[in-house]
Amino acid sequence: EVQLVESGGGLVQPGESLRLSCATSGFTFSSYYMNWVRRAPGKGLEWVSIINSVGDITNYAGSVKGRFTISRDNAKNTLYLQMNSLKPEDTALYYCATDLGWESYWGRGTQVTVSS
Repeated sequence: EVQLVESGGGLVQPGESLRLSCATSGFTFSSYYMNWVRRAPGKGLEWVSIINSVGDITNYAGSVKGRFTISRDNAKNTLYLQMNSLKPEDTALYYCATDLGWESYWGRGTQVTVSS
């Protein structure tokens, strides 16, 4: 069974940092691209970042470029998102997601709230 479990969210003040994790199981993690996607309150899904299977190619949405860093540890089957200089507009439910070809899989999300 494919499982993606996000963690690391919380309530922080503007300018602070958080590191999200996504622990995976049930598939060959090291073979697949991984994504972070978020949904802000009252808004649609926004793609945040993607990383290739070996971790040497990444891409970011313009809204987070320069502040967020995606990474992965294939030995631990875990995806990360380092979020620095957080802004109130980063408040959202953050999901990790992957497309295994026959189906896309998502975690249940971890809430990030940025507020003073």
